[in-house]
Amino acid sequence: MTPSTTVHSPLRLYGRSGELAILDTLSSRLRAGDGGALVLTAPPGLGRTALLLQAAAHYRAGHGGPVMYAAASPTEQRLPYSGLHALLCAAPGPLPLAPDTVLRSGISPGELLGLLRGLGAEQPLLVCVDDAHAWDPDSRAALGFAARRLGAGSRVAVVIGAADETVFAGLPALRLGPLDDDAATALLDRLTETTAEVDPVVRSELLREAAGNPRLLAGLVGRLTPGQLAGRNALPYPLPGAESVLDAHAGHLDGLSHDTRTLLLLAAAAEEHEPDGAGADAALLLRAGARAGLTAAHLDRVLFAPAGTAGALQRAGSRVHFSHPLLRRAVLHRALPGRRRAVHELLAGLLAGPGAAPLPALVQRACAATGPDAALAGQLEAAAVAPRPHGERSAALARAAALSTDDAQRAARFAAAAEQARLAGDTGRARAMLARVGPQPAGGAAPYVRGMLALRDGPVADAREALLNAAELLAPYDPGLTLDALFGAAEAAWDMGDAIAYLDAMNRIPVAATDRSMAQYRAGMCAVLAGHPDRGHALLRCCLDSVERAEEAGELLRAGAAALVLGEVDAACRAGARALAAVRTRGPEALLPHALEQLAYAELRAGQHARARTHALEGLHAARRTGQQNSATNLHAVLALAASVEGPAEACSAHADAALAGAGPHGLTQAATLATWAVARADLAAGRPGEAAARLGPLVRPGPGTGHFAMRLLAVPCYVEAMVLSGRAGESAAELEVAVREFALWTARTTDPQVPAQLARCRALLATPREAGARYEEALAHHDRAGGDFERARTQLLHGQLLRRMRRTREARGPLRDALVAFERCSARVWAERTGGELRAAGEAVDVPDQSGPGPLAGLTPQQQRIARCVAEGATNREVAVRLSVSPRTVDHHLRNVFAALGVRSRTELARLLDR
Repeated sequence: MTPSTTVHSPLRLYGRSGELAILDTLSSRLRAGDGGALVLTAPPGLGRTALLLQAAAHYRAGHGGPVMYAAASPTEQRLPYSGLHALLCAAPGPLPLAPDTVLRSGISPGELLGLLRGLGAEQPLLVCVDDAHAWDPDSRAALGFAARRLGAGSRVAVVIGAADETVFAGLPALRLGPLDDDAATALLDRLTETTAEVDPVVRSELLREAAGNPRLLAGLVGRLTPGQLAGRNALPYPLPGAESVLDAHAGHLDGLSHDTRTLLLLAAAAEEHEPDGAGADAALLLRAGARAGLTAAHLDRVLFAPAGTAGALQRAGSRVHFSHPLLRRAVLHRALPGRRRAVHELLAGLLAGPGAAPLPALVQRACAATGPDAALAGQLEAAAVAPRPHGERSAALARAAALSTDDAQRAARFAAAAEQARLAGDTGRARAMLARVGPQPAGGAAPYVRGMLALRDGPVADAREALLNAAELLAPYDPGLTLDALFGAAEAAWDMGDAIAYLDAMNRIPVAATDRSMAQYRAGMCAVLAGHPDRGHALLRCCLDSVERAEEAGELLRAGAAALVLGEVDAACRAGARALAAVRTRGPEALLPHALEQLAYAELRAGQHARARTHALEGLHAARRTGQQNSATNLHAVLALAASVEGPAEACSAHADAALAGAGPHGLTQAATLATWAVARADLAAGRPGEAAARLGPLVRPGPGTGHFAMRLLAVPCYVEAMVLSGRAGESAAELEVAVREFALWTARTTDPQVPAQLARCRALLATPREAGARYEEALAHHDRAGGDFERARTQLLHGQLLRRMRRTREARGPLRDALVAFERCSARVWAERTGGELRAAGEAVDVPDQSGPGPLAGLTPQQQRIARCVAEGATNREVAVRLSVSPRTVDHHLRNVFAALGVRSRTELARLLDR
């Protein structure tokens, strides 16, 4: 045992703020005279000891109180009362009972409780015991008895560190989990702060291997050289440095019988051919156990009763799992090499029966191999095909690479393993496999995987160049992958907003290598972007018609893209839904974020904002899970657009900020355009047309350095509205005329049902008041044919605003009332609030929830409230007048009344009042 009364302050802890707060609360209560107990439980390496040291050091330094601290030694576990002897040796002062007496004659639980209370009577006492599960049974029983009785007024608190809470059942327990990604990254930065650089792939592999275990992460980092950390030298596989953590895990199983440890080894080996987290097949374990000489009674007792393996194994239906992934690795690590190989060979024999899939048995044979085996490597590669999941194929190909005797074959197999890992959505593993390709040529496979990874999580300009290079290398021997590379390069160019680069990539696709649908899609897109929309639309419509019976996700995604270019938004939604179903059913997992992104965008175009938000949120989670930052950025932009309709404004701003933050470094012009458009539309909803116009101007103007070429015209209706409502239509009449003329040309080509109504609305906004009414009626007639609440309500809102500005308030109430109902029906809350304000200004009482609540403006009229809020935001009288469609003199009149009613004398005082 290791007693201590002098506790040194430990190093900084990462990711444990919640646990530290709980321990601090316990210390504060102890200082006030109230005792208590807490059991900290965690598998080895998660920082249980560090937390105990921190708690002890903090109590001593912050409160000046005495601490009894003892750590267990497993070698003394069979010595009665050795644990309590170590604890009493750490007492802060003389004891009525000598510690050596406890070793000779023991101490009852009641005596220990009285002794601790006596020590606490002098000064509140903190007792810390680490690894208490390794104490002798008598000491554990006495400590648990005493801890359960130390409550309010006892002036003694006990914090116990143990592997699990079962040893001290009935006491409050706090179980530590692995560090989250942010905390693990911060710890890695701290561990490598003296290293000049850490390669991103090495960083990812270290974090992946450590799985949130701080001690394991420190061990892994400590065994790598600066060259290996920097990525200049290859990483060793498996990574060294995990031995101490694995030994600590395995140490908990040393007391189990030989037969039980044999079954644990079988279970650990049986997971080698299974997907991560799938566990082992219980039926296979029963057969393997019987073949290994274990009795049926023992197998039933161990497999069907958790206590049979000291909690190491857990049964879930027909699957058997280890309670912690590191425990499985520890069992394999502790076993002697010869015994481990024998177990793998036993399992391989059982898995190789008639009619069985060959891959599981081959994986077990690979685990039993003593060195390179070209024949076995070839068999593994041949078996790593559909319908096996991509993750299993990647693992099998990596084993085949490790067994390869030829350097070129090894490199090619690691590249293939990387591609399968990418398709499985495991970008970390894909990058780790690429790092093992080495300098040997692997054709174009490795550049292809690097390009595809960059397409989803990197600068898309780099992805385009990598994929074009890969296509050249792949062309002589892999036409299928060459096509994928060129389509990927075209997608990267589209994300960049570079139409010329998109055409370049698409024109490189050999027509002979494409099927009919693919050829139509390629030719149609090239024709549209080359300025031949009629021919291009005809080809894209043929492509769309040809996929009625398609089942492959990639083909359906191309059809959805073709439908969006055509403006057939309902067809785009149907194709997107089918593509999503295909990905969910047949994979690959890597396509899930992209499928959800395309479907959500199509639903936005179709006015189905709630569905778009649901799919985009799912896509965002999938993008984060699969390490696809670019897809996450695009989905944030889609969510910003949805929030610009539904609100709240804070959600729109947050998603737009996230999209713009990701779009800049990676060159995602499409995401940046959509995010900026979303913020501008939110500005319009909030009555800030000047800000909206400033944001939209650069997006809709033609030429380089503007918005995305495919999004530019979509934003024109919002731009025209913003310019007119901000009073800038006169000064920019020529520019607006050009924008509307171009929008009209596009309207004649597209089949988007909302566009004709939007064009009529733009013309109404630019028309004279006498002519505007007829234009608005024309727009509403188009809306009647197209459907969709949101766009129709926007037209009615603008019509009502015009009528009110013309002092035709009674006539204005009808379209404003219809707009309010439509906005509420499609959950466009911010727009409904704006419409409600217009209705109130037109003299109609409206029951629209007010965001601000009663507050200091409760006694003002609705119009006065709107003016007060605008002024508090910093708007001038003229700007307020433009927002609310009133004259500056009306604003001045109301503002004087606002000042008088609220008892303020300046705009600054008004802003301060509303900011409280």
